[in-house]
Amino acid sequence: MENLRLEAGTDPAERAVIDVIAELRESGPEFVLWWDEHRVHQRTYGSKRLRHPVVGDPTVEYETLTLPGDPDTTLFVYSAEANSPPQRALGLLASWSLTGDSA
Repeated sequence: MENLRLEAGTDPAERAVIDVIAELRESGPEFVLWWDEHRVHQRTYGSKRLRHPVVGDPTVEYETLTLPGDPDTTLFVYSAEANSPPQRALGLLASWSLTGDSA
C-alpha cells in the first residue's frame, strides 16, 4: 500500500496508477480505509518471504537502490546467508535463468 501511494505521489497524472487505484477502491471497503490513512513509507531494505512452486517459501534479505541518474529506475537486490536453504533456493532459480531450464 505504501509503495503504491509513493508511486502515486511521484507522478499523480500516471494513468496506469490512477486506473489501479480506481480498481482497488471498487474492490472493497478495506482498500478505501487503508488508502485514506495516507501512510507513505519507502522500505529500502528488510526481509521478504518469497513464494515459489518449486523452491518453496525462502525468506531473503532485500535492498532497493534508486539510480541517481534515473530516479524512475529502481534496482532490487536479494541475498541470503551463505549455505542456507534460502541461498540454495536462489541459486537454483539463478541456474534456471542461466541455462534456460524451467520447472
